Amino acid sequence: MAKVTRVSGRGTGSRKTDSKKSSSFSGKAFKEHQEKRDKATAGKYITTGRGTGRRLVGSKKSTASKSTKGATRVTGRGTGTRKSRG
Repeated sequence: MAKVTRVSGRGTGSRKTDSKKSSSFSGKAFKEHQEKRDKATAGKYITTGRGTGRRLVGSKKSTASKSTKGATRVTGRGTGTRKSRG
């Protein structure tokens, strides 16, 4: 196991970790963490739009991956478009 330097923030911080350690902010483990957190906060509200609105935590959209095949993508500096391949 080699040590790897991982950069955090906007490149202002770094930490040493093992190369075999997987990322903790994506994948199946994080999805499970999100589900546990959502169950613990069910029935509570979160504020939105600089505090001008509120939304029930359980009413947020699903984070399941969705296909982007055929969707229009903006390219360049917003001057061109193309269809997504998937």
